[in-house]
Amino acid sequence: MTTFAVVGLALLFFALIMVSIALHEIGHMAPAKLFGIKCTEYFVGFGRTLWSTVRGETRYGIKVFPLGGYVKLVGMYPPGKQHDRRPGWITRLADQARSYEYEDISPEDDGRLFHQKPVWQRVIVMLGGPAMNVLIAFVVFLGINVFHGQWQSTTTITVVNECIIPANRTPAVCQEGDPATPAKQAGVEAGDQVVAFNGAEVTGWTQLGDLIRANRDGAARLTVIRDGQRLDLPEVHTVIQEVPDRLDPASKVQAGFMGFSPGTQLVRGGVVETVDQMWTATKMSVVALGTFPVRIWNVGVGLVTGAERDINSPISIVGASRVAGEIATADQLSLGERAVTWLSLLGSVNLFLALLNLVPLLPLDGGHVAGALFEALRRGFARLRGARDPGPVDTAKMLPVAYVVGGFLLLGGVVLIVADIISPISLFG
Repeated sequence: MTTFAVVGLALLFFALIMVSIALHEIGHMAPAKLFGIKCTEYFVGFGRTLWSTVRGETRYGIKVFPLGGYVKLVGMYPPGKQHDRRPGWITRLADQARSYEYEDISPEDDGRLFHQKPVWQRVIVMLGGPAMNVLIAFVVFLGINVFHGQWQSTTTITVVNECIIPANRTPAVCQEGDPATPAKQAGVEAGDQVVAFNGAEVTGWTQLGDLIRANRDGAARLTVIRDGQRLDLPEVHTVIQEVPDRLDPASKVQAGFMGFSPGTQLVRGGVVETVDQMWTATKMSVVALGTFPVRIWNVGVGLVTGAERDINSPISIVGASRVAGEIATADQLSLGERAVTWLSLLGSVNLFLALLNLVPLLPLDGGHVAGALFEALRRGFARLRGARDPGPVDTAKMLPVAYVVGGFLLLGGVVLIVADIISPISLFG
């Protein structure tokens, strides 16, 4: 395909991500309006307004920088309390933000402010955005599973490694004196179907891989089906090697190694398979989120030092769009595989956006959910003690945390965008 086609498909992917973000904000706005919360603005993007229109009490529009969006829910912060002495800097900061917000609040808005609504309504409003991204991801993955299917590893062996090659050897070929792999020692042959490992019946490749990894350097007995006959192979010992972690491919773990590779087959599925697939992706995304700051730091260091970028490093929306353009034009893949991989990337980005927003820190959605749940917990304890209602939690006092988290996300986003322009990740070399 031409460069024009690559750019066009990358821009299409970017546009779909922006649609996902717009739907995320609708996920907040729809329940907010249902519960009677006043919504004054709904915008896609940030910065100067390019276009807007007013419908009812809400102004809808598009801003110049299409890297996010927001819905303005009136009354996010509860009223401040009277101070008997000079307040500290956090209280002053909270009061300043509160006074700015309350400029748009009139007496007629009483009962329609966000902080006045029951906790369960506030939680639903804030979870509506991430839920929308999860729904988008589910629809995408379900469509792939129903209409195309996913390539899955089988327990039928296609490749048997001849020897154990040191990790740093280039090229990675066997040399005289290299020890044979445990699979070679056991007499495993291409076409064998593994049905048991150390006496445990095997039903899938993931199970088999887990058994081999956990075996480390212990005794290993394989049972295979060969030419229609069940055959017990000689006992060998697996060896310990450093392999990519299942949930975090960027890191290495020590695990048992046998020395063969599985075949693959195209398997269609439905709701159950899609949920299972998304659960696995969720666990991997949670691990990635836990190391997100370190990964961004490493990308920044690589930019300064000129080090080669890790293919497993995080990417921005710009980088994801570029990868999508590369996938859609890859000659190594069939047209159907390109479409599936392209859509899978779209689903994965939506799932990651949902999980990122669930982090229980302001200004993310999870921070507002955590504040509402803490308020419910505090009020519940007060009722049990027979004490007076402590009132709503003053989330305005968490603004320093919101500024730190928001600043990190902004700075990290800039670093990743620059890296995706200067040192982009390429899946196909």
